[in-house]
Amino acid sequence: MANVNPLSNPKGVKLQCELCRSPAHIQCRGCKVTYYCNVEHQQADWTSIHEKICQLLIPVRTPVPFLNSAAERSHSMEQLLQRKKHLIELTTKEAQKLLYEGRHVDVIPAATHSLSFSVDVYGLASVELVPVYLILAEANIGLGHLTQAEEYLSHAYWTVLKTTDCSNSLKSKLHRNLGLLYSAKGEFEESLRHLSNDVYFASTVSGPSHINTSGGFFHMANIFFRQNKMDIADSLYSEVTDIWHTHLSRLVEGQIQESLRSGPVWLDDADQESLDDNQEAEALQILSAIYDIREQVPKKEPTKMAKTLHALTMLYFLSRDFNKASEWGKKLLQITEQLPKDDQSDDITILIDNIAKKLNTKQNS
Repeated sequence: MANVNPLSNPKGVKLQCELCRSPAHIQCRGCKVTYYCNVEHQQADWTSIHEKICQLLIPVRTPVPFLNSAAERSHSMEQLLQRKKHLIELTTKEAQKLLYEGRHVDVIPAATHSLSFSVDVYGLASVELVPVYLILAEANIGLGHLTQAEEYLSHAYWTVLKTTDCSNSLKSKLHRNLGLLYSAKGEFEESLRHLSNDVYFASTVSGPSHINTSGGFFHMANIFFRQNKMDIADSLYSEVTDIWHTHLSRLVEGQIQESLRSGPVWLDDADQESLDDNQEAEALQILSAIYDIREQVPKKEPTKMAKTLHALTMLYFLSRDFNKASEWGKKLLQITEQLPKDDQSDDITILIDNIAKKLNTKQNS
Protein backbone atom coordinates (compact mmCIF):
# COMPACT_ATOMS: atom_id res chain seq x y z
CA MET A 1 0.00 0.00 0.00
CA ALA A 2 1.19 3.53 -0.73
CA ASN A 3 2.49 5.10 2.47
CA VAL A 4 0.38 7.38 4.63
CA ASN A 5 0.99 11.05 3.88
CA PRO A 6 -0.60 13.29 6.56
CA LEU A 7 -1.98 16.60 5.29
CA SER A 8 -2.27 20.04 6.76
CA ASN A 9 -4.98 21.35 4.48
CA PRO A 10 -4.55 24.90 3.17
CA LYS A 11 -7.32 27.27 4.16
CA GLY A 12 -10.29 27.16 1.83
CA VAL A 13 -9.30 23.79 0.29
CA LYS A 14 -11.83 21.08 1.17
CA LEU A 15 -10.46 17.60 0.63
CA GLN A 16 -12.87 14.68 0.90
CA CYS A 17 -12.31 11.04 1.79
CA GLU A 18 -12.49 8.77 -1.25
CA LEU A 19 -14.87 6.37 0.50
CA CYS A 20 -17.11 8.38 2.81
CA ARG A 21 -16.75 12.02 1.67
CA SER A 22 -15.78 13.13 5.20
CA PRO A 23 -13.01 15.74 5.54
CA ALA A 24 -9.72 14.10 4.51
CA HIS A 25 -6.39 14.30 6.33
CA ILE A 26 -4.36 11.62 4.53
CA GLN A 27 -2.98 11.63 0.99
CA CYS A 28 -1.95 8.60 -1.08
CA ARG A 29 1.80 8.93 -1.67
CA GLY A 30 1.51 6.97 -4.91
CA CYS A 31 -0.83 9.18 -6.95
CA LYS A 32 -1.05 12.25 -4.68
CA VAL A 33 -4.57 12.90 -6.00
CA THR A 34 -6.55 10.62 -3.63
CA TYR A 35 -7.42 11.45 -0.02
CA TYR A 36 -8.80 9.65 3.04
CA CYS A 37 -10.21 10.51 6.45
CA ASN A 38 -8.29 7.71 8.18
CA VAL A 39 -5.84 4.86 7.59
CA GLU A 40 -8.62 2.24 7.70
CA HIS A 41 -10.37 3.77 4.68
CA GLN A 42 -7.06 4.07 2.83
CA GLN A 43 -6.33 0.37 3.49
CA ALA A 44 -9.86 -0.67 2.44
CA ASP A 45 -9.58 1.25 -0.85
CA TRP A 46 -6.10 -0.14 -1.55
CA THR A 47 -7.20 -3.75 -0.94
CA SER A 48 -10.30 -3.35 -3.10
CA ILE A 49 -9.18 -1.36 -6.15
CA HIS A 50 -6.76 1.53 -5.55
CA GLU A 51 -3.63 -0.58 -6.09
CA LYS A 52 -4.86 -1.29 -9.64
CA ILE A 53 -5.86 2.28 -10.54
CA CYS A 54 -3.47 4.42 -8.46
CA GLN A 55 -1.42 5.71 -11.40
CA LEU A 56 -4.44 5.83 -13.73
CA LEU A 57 -6.05 8.46 -11.50
CA ILE A 58 -3.24 10.99 -11.96
CA PRO A 59 -4.12 12.24 -15.48
CA VAL A 60 -7.84 12.18 -14.64
CA ARG A 61 -7.55 14.28 -11.47
CA THR A 62 -4.70 16.59 -12.43
CA PRO A 63 -5.89 20.00 -13.73
CA VAL A 64 -5.64 20.25 -17.51
CA PRO A 65 -3.14 22.92 -18.61
CA PHE A 66 -4.46 25.84 -20.65
CA LEU A 67 -4.39 25.08 -24.36
CA ASN A 68 -4.46 27.77 -27.03
CA SER A 69 -6.30 26.12 -29.89
CA ALA A 70 -9.85 24.72 -29.91
CA ALA A 71 -8.57 21.56 -31.59
CA GLU A 72 -6.08 20.93 -28.76
CA ARG A 73 -8.74 21.54 -26.13
CA SER A 74 -11.16 19.20 -27.92
CA HIS A 75 -8.50 16.49 -28.19
CA SER A 76 -7.61 16.89 -24.50
CA MET A 77 -11.26 16.61 -23.44
CA GLU A 78 -11.74 13.48 -25.59
CA GLN A 79 -8.66 11.87 -24.02
CA LEU A 80 -9.97 12.68 -20.55
CA LEU A 81 -13.38 11.17 -21.41
CA GLN A 82 -11.79 7.96 -22.71
CA ARG A 83 -9.65 7.64 -19.57
CA LYS A 84 -12.73 8.00 -17.37
CA LYS A 85 -14.62 5.39 -19.42
CA HIS A 86 -11.65 3.02 -19.07
CA LEU A 87 -11.73 3.52 -15.29
CA ILE A 88 -15.48 2.82 -15.24
CA GLU A 89 -14.94 -0.44 -17.13
CA LEU A 90 -11.99 -1.50 -14.97
CA THR A 91 -13.60 -0.69 -11.59
CA THR A 92 -16.95 -2.24 -12.55
CA LYS A 93 -15.31 -5.44 -13.74
CA GLU A 94 -13.23 -5.71 -10.56
CA ALA A 95 -16.24 -5.00 -8.33
CA GLN A 96 -18.25 -7.73 -10.12
CA LYS A 97 -15.38 -10.20 -9.74
CA LEU A 98 -15.07 -9.45 -6.01
CA LEU A 99 -18.84 -9.90 -5.71
CA TYR A 100 -18.74 -13.39 -7.24
CA GLU A 101 -15.86 -14.24 -4.90
CA GLY A 102 -18.06 -13.30 -1.92
CA ARG A 103 -15.75 -10.44 -0.84
CA HIS A 104 -18.63 -8.08 -0.15
CA VAL A 105 -16.64 -5.59 1.96
CA ASP A 106 -14.04 -5.22 -0.80
CA VAL A 107 -16.74 -4.69 -3.44
CA ILE A 108 -17.87 -1.35 -1.98
CA PRO A 109 -14.76 0.81 -2.70
CA ALA A 110 -14.37 -0.50 -6.26
CA ALA A 111 -18.07 0.01 -7.01
CA THR A 112 -18.03 3.45 -5.37
CA HIS A 113 -15.25 4.51 -7.77
CA SER A 114 -17.27 3.16 -10.68
CA LEU A 115 -20.40 5.01 -9.60
CA SER A 116 -18.53 8.28 -9.12
CA PHE A 117 -16.97 8.16 -12.60
CA SER A 118 -20.26 6.98 -14.16
CA VAL A 119 -22.14 9.95 -12.70
CA ASP A 120 -19.39 12.26 -13.93
CA VAL A 121 -19.46 10.85 -17.48
CA TYR A 122 -23.14 10.00 -18.01
CA GLY A 123 -25.11 12.05 -15.47
CA LEU A 124 -27.31 11.01 -12.54
CA ALA A 125 -30.35 9.92 -14.59
CA SER A 126 -28.50 7.66 -17.03
CA VAL A 127 -29.24 3.95 -17.42
CA GLU A 128 -25.44 3.50 -17.55
CA LEU A 129 -25.49 3.79 -13.74
CA VAL A 130 -27.80 0.80 -13.25
CA PRO A 131 -25.15 -1.98 -13.43
CA VAL A 132 -23.11 -0.42 -10.63
CA TYR A 133 -26.26 0.27 -8.54
CA LEU A 134 -26.96 -3.46 -8.81
CA ILE A 135 -23.44 -4.42 -7.76
CA LEU A 136 -23.62 -2.10 -4.74
CA ALA A 137 -27.06 -3.48 -3.86
CA GLU A 138 -25.92 -7.11 -4.01
CA ALA A 139 -22.81 -6.37 -1.93
CA ASN A 140 -24.95 -4.67 0.73
CA ILE A 141 -27.37 -7.61 0.72
CA GLY A 142 -24.39 -9.88 1.33
CA LEU A 143 -23.33 -7.66 4.24
CA GLY A 144 -26.86 -7.62 5.68
CA HIS A 145 -27.26 -3.87 5.01
CA LEU A 146 -30.73 -4.26 3.53
CA THR A 147 -31.84 -0.62 3.86
CA GLN A 148 -28.82 0.55 1.88
CA ALA A 149 -29.38 -2.22 -0.69
CA GLU A 150 -33.02 -1.18 -1.05
CA GLU A 151 -31.96 2.42 -1.71
CA TYR A 152 -29.61 1.38 -4.55
CA LEU A 153 -32.26 -0.90 -6.03
CA SER A 154 -34.81 1.91 -5.87
CA HIS A 155 -32.48 4.11 -7.93
CA ALA A 156 -31.95 1.26 -10.40
CA TYR A 157 -35.67 0.43 -10.64
CA TRP A 158 -36.81 3.99 -11.38
CA THR A 159 -34.01 4.53 -13.88
CA VAL A 160 -35.01 1.36 -15.77
CA LEU A 161 -38.68 2.33 -15.59
CA LYS A 162 -37.95 5.72 -17.19
CA THR A 163 -35.71 4.26 -19.91
CA THR A 164 -37.85 3.16 -22.87
CA ASP A 165 -35.06 1.27 -24.66
CA CYS A 166 -33.62 -0.52 -21.61
CA SER A 167 -32.25 -3.95 -22.58
CA ASN A 168 -33.81 -7.20 -21.35
CA SER A 169 -30.37 -8.21 -20.13
CA LEU A 170 -30.35 -5.27 -17.69
CA LYS A 171 -33.96 -5.98 -16.65
CA SER A 172 -32.90 -9.55 -15.90
CA LYS A 173 -30.12 -8.35 -13.59
CA LEU A 174 -32.45 -5.88 -11.86
CA HIS A 175 -35.04 -8.57 -11.10
CA ARG A 176 -32.32 -10.94 -9.89
CA ASN A 177 -31.16 -8.37 -7.35
CA LEU A 178 -34.72 -7.63 -6.26
CA GLY A 179 -35.17 -11.38 -5.83
CA LEU A 180 -32.06 -11.54 -3.64
CA LEU A 181 -33.26 -8.59 -1.55
CA TYR A 182 -36.68 -10.12 -0.85
CA SER A 183 -35.06 -13.48 -0.14
CA ALA A 184 -32.81 -11.81 2.46
CA LYS A 185 -35.93 -10.23 3.99
CA GLY A 186 -37.62 -13.65 4.15
CA GLU A 187 -40.32 -12.64 1.65
CA PHE A 188 -39.97 -15.76 -0.47
CA GLU A 189 -43.05 -15.43 -2.69
CA GLU A 190 -42.05 -11.92 -3.77
CA SER A 191 -38.49 -13.15 -4.25
CA LEU A 192 -39.59 -16.01 -6.51
CA ARG A 193 -41.72 -13.61 -8.56
CA HIS A 194 -38.71 -11.41 -9.30
CA LEU A 195 -36.43 -14.38 -9.97
CA SER A 196 -39.01 -15.75 -12.43
CA ASN A 197 -38.86 -12.39 -14.20
CA ASP A 198 -35.07 -12.64 -14.16
CA VAL A 199 -35.22 -16.03 -15.91
CA TYR A 200 -37.82 -14.74 -18.40
CA PHE A 201 -35.79 -11.68 -19.45
CA ALA A 202 -32.51 -13.62 -19.54
CA SER A 203 -34.19 -16.30 -21.69
CA THR A 204 -35.35 -13.73 -24.24
CA VAL A 205 -31.71 -12.69 -24.71
CA SER A 206 -29.77 -15.96 -24.43
CA GLY A 207 -32.29 -18.80 -24.23
CA PRO A 208 -33.41 -20.84 -21.19
CA SER A 209 -30.41 -23.19 -21.30
CA HIS A 210 -27.68 -20.55 -21.37
CA ILE A 211 -25.22 -19.80 -18.54
CA ASN A 212 -26.62 -16.23 -18.38
CA THR A 213 -29.99 -17.70 -17.38
CA SER A 214 -28.62 -20.26 -14.92
CA GLY A 215 -28.13 -17.74 -12.08
CA GLY A 216 -31.87 -17.13 -11.81
CA PHE A 217 -32.56 -20.86 -11.57
CA PHE A 218 -29.80 -21.21 -8.97
CA HIS A 219 -31.21 -18.51 -6.68
CA MET A 220 -34.72 -19.94 -7.05
CA ALA A 221 -33.35 -23.33 -6.00
CA ASN A 222 -31.79 -21.74 -2.93
CA ILE A 223 -35.19 -20.38 -1.86
CA PHE A 224 -36.89 -23.76 -2.25
CA PHE A 225 -33.98 -25.31 -0.33
CA ARG A 226 -34.53 -22.82 2.53
CA GLN A 227 -38.25 -23.71 2.49
CA ASN A 228 -37.33 -27.42 2.72
CA LYS A 229 -38.98 -28.09 -0.67
CA MET A 230 -36.15 -30.43 -1.56
CA ASP A 231 -37.62 -32.03 -4.71
CA ILE A 232 -38.05 -28.67 -6.44
CA ALA A 233 -34.67 -27.41 -5.21
CA ASP A 234 -32.94 -30.59 -6.39
CA SER A 235 -34.54 -30.37 -9.82
CA LEU A 236 -33.39 -26.76 -10.24
CA TYR A 237 -29.86 -27.51 -8.99
CA SER A 238 -29.69 -30.30 -11.57
CA GLU A 239 -30.86 -27.91 -14.30
CA VAL A 240 -28.15 -25.40 -13.36
CA THR A 241 -25.48 -28.11 -13.26
CA ASP A 242 -26.59 -29.38 -16.70
CA ILE A 243 -26.36 -25.88 -18.19
CA TRP A 244 -22.84 -25.31 -16.92
CA HIS A 245 -21.72 -28.89 -17.67
CA THR A 246 -22.85 -28.56 -21.29
CA HIS A 247 -21.16 -25.18 -21.72
CA LEU A 248 -17.88 -26.25 -20.08
CA SER A 249 -17.82 -29.54 -22.02
CA ARG A 250 -17.99 -27.62 -25.29
CA LEU A 251 -15.14 -25.30 -24.26
CA VAL A 252 -12.98 -28.19 -23.04
CA GLU A 253 -13.59 -30.21 -26.20
CA GLY A 254 -12.57 -27.23 -28.33
CA GLN A 255 -9.41 -26.70 -26.29
CA ILE A 256 -8.42 -30.39 -26.42
CA GLN A 257 -9.15 -30.75 -30.15
CA GLU A 258 -7.04 -27.71 -30.93
CA SER A 259 -4.21 -29.06 -28.77
CA LEU A 260 -4.23 -32.25 -30.82
CA ARG A 261 -3.82 -30.18 -33.99
CA SER A 262 -1.28 -27.62 -32.81
CA GLY A 263 0.59 -29.34 -29.98
CA PRO A 264 0.67 -28.55 -26.23
CA VAL A 265 -0.03 -24.84 -26.68
CA TRP A 266 -2.80 -23.20 -24.68
CA LEU A 267 -4.86 -21.00 -26.97
CA ASP A 268 -5.25 -17.32 -26.17
CA ASP A 269 -8.76 -16.01 -25.59
CA ALA A 270 -8.63 -14.28 -28.98
CA ASP A 271 -8.19 -17.63 -30.73
CA GLN A 272 -10.98 -19.55 -29.04
CA GLU A 273 -14.17 -18.97 -27.06
CA SER A 274 -13.43 -19.00 -23.35
CA LEU A 275 -14.83 -17.92 -20.01
CA ASP A 276 -14.13 -14.37 -18.90
CA ASP A 277 -13.07 -13.66 -15.30
CA ASN A 278 -16.61 -12.92 -14.11
CA GLN A 279 -18.10 -16.02 -15.75
CA GLU A 280 -15.33 -18.08 -14.18
CA ALA A 281 -16.03 -16.61 -10.73
CA GLU A 282 -19.81 -17.09 -11.12
CA ALA A 283 -19.38 -20.70 -12.23
CA LEU A 284 -17.13 -21.43 -9.26
CA GLN A 285 -19.59 -19.82 -6.84
CA ILE A 286 -22.59 -21.72 -8.22
CA LEU A 287 -21.01 -25.15 -8.77
CA SER A 288 -19.17 -25.13 -5.43
CA ALA A 289 -22.41 -24.31 -3.61
CA ILE A 290 -24.27 -27.11 -5.41
CA TYR A 291 -21.46 -29.57 -4.66
CA ASP A 292 -21.53 -28.63 -0.94
CA ILE A 293 -25.30 -29.17 -0.83
CA ARG A 294 -25.01 -32.54 -2.64
CA GLU A 295 -22.22 -33.54 -0.26
CA GLN A 296 -24.27 -32.74 2.86
CA VAL A 297 -27.49 -34.61 2.05
CA PRO A 298 -27.85 -37.92 3.93
CA LYS A 299 -28.46 -39.96 0.77
CA LYS A 300 -25.86 -39.03 -1.84
CA GLU A 301 -26.65 -39.62 -5.51
CA PRO A 302 -23.44 -40.63 -7.36
CA THR A 303 -24.72 -39.63 -10.82
CA LYS A 304 -25.53 -36.07 -9.73
CA MET A 305 -22.34 -35.83 -7.67
CA ALA A 306 -20.30 -36.99 -10.67
CA LYS A 307 -21.78 -34.38 -13.00
CA THR A 308 -21.06 -31.56 -10.52
CA LEU A 309 -17.52 -32.82 -9.93
CA HIS A 310 -16.96 -33.16 -13.68
CA ALA A 311 -18.10 -29.54 -14.19
CA LEU A 312 -15.78 -28.28 -11.43
CA THR A 313 -12.84 -30.25 -12.82
CA MET A 314 -13.46 -28.79 -16.28
CA LEU A 315 -13.75 -25.30 -14.80
CA TYR A 316 -10.34 -25.53 -13.10
CA PHE A 317 -8.86 -27.04 -16.28
CA LEU A 318 -10.13 -24.10 -18.35
CA SER A 319 -8.88 -21.59 -15.76
CA ARG A 320 -5.44 -23.27 -16.04
CA ASP A 321 -5.32 -24.16 -12.34
CA PHE A 322 -4.12 -27.68 -13.13
CA ASN A 323 -3.29 -28.57 -9.52
CA LYS A 324 -6.89 -27.85 -8.48
CA ALA A 325 -8.15 -29.62 -11.59
CA SER A 326 -6.11 -32.67 -10.60
CA GLU A 327 -7.51 -32.61 -7.03
CA TRP A 328 -11.11 -32.43 -8.24
CA GLY A 329 -10.35 -34.98 -10.95
CA LYS A 330 -9.33 -37.52 -8.29
CA LYS A 331 -12.65 -36.99 -6.47
CA LEU A 332 -14.41 -37.38 -9.81
CA LEU A 333 -12.69 -40.70 -10.55
CA GLN A 334 -13.63 -42.01 -7.09
CA ILE A 335 -17.31 -41.21 -7.55
CA THR A 336 -17.44 -42.60 -11.11
CA GLU A 337 -16.37 -45.99 -9.74
CA GLN A 338 -19.79 -46.12 -8.07
CA LEU A 339 -21.59 -45.65 -11.41
CA PRO A 340 -22.73 -48.42 -13.76
CA LYS A 341 -20.32 -49.07 -16.64
CA ASP A 342 -22.76 -47.55 -19.15
CA ASP A 343 -22.75 -44.23 -17.22
CA GLN A 344 -18.97 -43.88 -17.17
CA SER A 345 -17.93 -41.29 -19.73
CA ASP A 346 -14.89 -41.41 -22.02
CA ASP A 347 -14.85 -37.61 -21.77
CA ILE A 348 -13.78 -37.91 -18.13
CA THR A 349 -10.82 -40.15 -19.00
CA ILE A 350 -9.73 -37.78 -21.77
CA LEU A 351 -10.01 -34.79 -19.43
CA ILE A 352 -7.98 -36.46 -16.66
CA ASP A 353 -5.28 -37.45 -19.17
CA ASN A 354 -5.05 -33.87 -20.45
CA ILE A 355 -4.80 -32.49 -16.91
CA ALA A 356 -1.91 -34.91 -16.24
CA LYS A 357 -0.17 -33.81 -19.46
CA LYS A 358 -0.55 -30.13 -18.54
CA LEU A 359 0.87 -30.79 -15.06
CA ASN A 360 3.84 -32.66 -16.51
CA THR A 361 4.51 -29.88 -19.02
CA LYS A 362 4.29 -27.29 -16.25
CA GLN A 363 6.66 -29.23 -13.98
CA ASN A 364 9.21 -29.83 -16.75
CA SER A 365 9.23 -26.27 -18.04
